[in-house]
Formats: sequence, structure tokens, C-alpha cells
Amino acid sequence: MNFYKNMKKGAIVLVHFGTTHDDTKQKTIDVINSRVKKEFSKLDFFDAYTSRIINRILLKRGIKNLNTTEILEKLLEEGYKHVILQPSYIINGTEMEALKREAENYSDKFEEIRVGTALLSSIEDYFNVLKVLEEEIVDLKNDEGLVMVGHGTNHPALSAYPMLNYIVKDLKLPIYIGTIEGYPGLEKVIKELKRDKKNKVRLTPFMFLAGDHAKNDIGVDWKDTLEANGIKVTLNLKGLGEIEKIQNIFIEKIRNLENTKSEDILLKKKEYSKGRKAAH
Repeated sequence: MNFYKNMKKGAIVLVHFGTTHDDTKQKTIDVINSRVKKEFSKLDFFDAYTSRIINRILLKRGIKNLNTTEILEKLLEEGYKHVILQPSYIINGTEMEALKREAENYSDKFEEIRVGTALLSSIEDYFNVLKVLEEEIVDLKNDEGLVMVGHGTNHPALSAYPMLNYIVKDLKLPIYIGTIEGYPGLEKVIKELKRDKKNKVRLTPFMFLAGDHAKNDIGVDWKDTLEANGIKVTLNLKGLGEIEKIQNIFIEKIRNLENTKSEDILLKKKEYSKGRKAAH
């Protein structure tokens, strides 16, 4: 269904977790915001930060960022009827779940509100991301590997990291996926590096931007521990959001939203109860 068909006043909101680090913001959030604003010119552009802690810190600096609920209230007050919400999240974890719930709370107040997916959602997403990352490792030597560290979570979406790691191994790529909070952890990564006789690694975040976790947990803790285990480390604090082709994946997700509504599983079940055949 074409999003623009009956549109009266439409908006697109890029939803970020947020950051207090201006250096990484300029390379990631600011860049993708600018690209989306330009490429979807039929819609008025807005962005939101979902981290209340980050928003509170920024407010003390005199910078006011709206969270998702606040931006939706603003859009209502300004007469918007059609809204697209696209997150810059990596996995469909706690933040993604909260975003969907907030959108549901406002679904009867807008004529249409569509929510995009996180970077790693469909099987195709995993392969597309790894295709991009392959271009980052073309010059690695046989004894070198790329260690990418995600945030991790206690949400069931943590399974996205082991799945990505499984595909990496299936494709025989010299990439090692780890998480700060969850599985695979640092010990698991070191074990795999030693098994594969990787004496040198490039250490980089598997996060949209390189903020506190990248600079401290990865840039200090992970780096020191890897070196203590005899592995030479080259640190590259480059967020995924700095890579143009990763930005392209998010932009393609928005394009899909222009013509496709998110599947409503309750509606689907209702159709099945009336006799529609389910695919198995």
C-alpha cells in the first residue's frame, strides 16, 4: 500500500538511541539525518533520541532532544496525519520493543504510522551487512582477524549476535563477533582467535556509533585484555553508521516502508480463523 496515496501531511522520524559525543554524532547521526531528509523530500524530517539519560545530559548543555513520545505529541499538535518511524538500532532488542509499543499507543491518533526494522532483522539483512563488512577486510593477512564488538543485551534479541557469528563462520570470513553484555563474550572471542592462530586483530565496534562503550569498554578493556593474551591490536573506533553502505541499508528499509505496511500478526490470525490457509 502506497504511503503517499492519501497523505495529507506527512513526516519521517529517524529514531536514534542518541549520544553525548559530538565527534561520533557528526560522522553518523548527522550524516544519515541529512541523507534521509534529502532523499525523502515529500516528508518533513524530524529525529528523536530514545535514551532518557542522554537527553538529560544534553539538556544540561542547553541541547533539547525529543524522545519518541514527545516527537509524536509534537507531530499531532502540528497536524501531521501520516508518519514513518525508522530506527538506527542494530538489533530488535529492548529499544525496538519500546518503539513499537509507543507507536501502537498512537496508532489511533494518526491516519497511518509505519515503523521500520533494525539493521539485523531479516535473514537477508545479515548477509547484506556481512557483504559490506567484507569490503572492510580485503587487505587482512592470514594471521589477522577483525573483531567486532556489539553492546549486547539481556533481551532475547541477543540471539542476533550468535546468528551473525554463525553465518560468519559458514562464509569462512576472518570476522569475530563479540558483545560487552552477553554472548559471545570476550573470553569466547579470545578462544576463537587462538584456535584460528590469529596473532593480530583490528578491533572495532559493532554499534551504530562510537560513544562511551566504544571508547571505554572496547578501546580500553577489550584492547588491554586482547594484548595481555598476546594478540596485537589495531584499534579502529568507527561506528557502523559511518559506513555509507550501512546507511544505504537503513535507507532501503525506509523505501520499503513507502510501499509496505508492517505485518499485523493479530489481523493475520483473524484471517486464518475465517478460513485463510496458513503457509507451513
